[in-house]
Amino acid sequence: MDILVLGGTAWVGREVSRRALARGHAVTCLARGESGGGAEGAELVVADRREPGAYDGVAGREWDAVVEVSWQPAFVKGALEALGGKARHWTYVSSGNVYASHAETGGDESAALLEPTELGEVGRELYGEAKVACEIASQRAVGERLLVARAGLIGGPGDASGRSGYWVARSAREPRGALLVPDEALMPTRVVDVRDLVDWILDSAEKGATGVYDAVGPQVTLGEWIGLSREIGGHTGAVVPVESAWLLEQGVEEFMGEDSLPLWIVAEGWGGFQARSGEAALAAGLRHRSREELITDTLAWEREQGLGRERRAGLGAAKEAELLELWGKR
Repeated sequence: MDILVLGGTAWVGREVSRRALARGHAVTCLARGESGGGAEGAELVVADRREPGAYDGVAGREWDAVVEVSWQPAFVKGALEALGGKARHWTYVSSGNVYASHAETGGDESAALLEPTELGEVGRELYGEAKVACEIASQRAVGERLLVARAGLIGGPGDASGRSGYWVARSAREPRGALLVPDEALMPTRVVDVRDLVDWILDSAEKGATGVYDAVGPQVTLGEWIGLSREIGGHTGAVVPVESAWLLEQGVEEFMGEDSLPLWIVAEGWGGFQARSGEAALAAGLRHRSREELITDTLAWEREQGLGRERRAGLGAAKEAELLELWGKR
């Protein structure tokens, strides 16, 4: 196939490029190129999607498949206007953040969505509303040729957010040191490996499959995830469960960001965020590698990046030690 990736030089877009090339497809990436030069073998068309004529370099061609990952409505609408009529199949990589409520466990694609933003460009505070606007624009322009993948937390090798790799990297960094964990061992988690997500997207494009799906990983508890991370990372030190309420009092962030505990989220109304059904995507061919393989491969990537580096998610060594000391003295 002739595939156009709108992006293609970072994370999901780059993985689409790499795995499509490995299948023998021709890949063109339209991007600013600031995140790198794209996968080896892909054609890079440098363009700023904020500028007029951003799609001129690719508009004169027909495409077997287009993959769009942006969450800025103006970018998505511009691409659809320029290219929507020239693609046999279109994939929009959306997000589980589109849903109006995250309270229900086992929710599916029929759940109510947020109201779409009317803005062309937004900040992270309107991420979900922007994704809804992008979905609506895509449905209107290429609905009969459209696959919408509402991805859950995407993890695996290359996860620069630091979320899926935190627990195994922490286990490997200080294998004999005490490990602070939240006392929420039964909390559900669903991490979809970027490689599995992309393979399914490419399978769907090859078959012409369409529809809207929650593309989430298999459900395991937080305790199981941490246990596997300890085993794979070689952690033999003590495990110190700490009350969630106390962690919040100390300013520990939930799920992501600096001084956070990834995959841990106890905010009221968010109990279903990591517990969506995902059954429709499974029926449509999404397949998951084992959690052991995902975590093992992520650790290898984490080692390449440096286990002691500053992270975008998780507790640093000094902060964790401080919290452990305070918890012991409470």
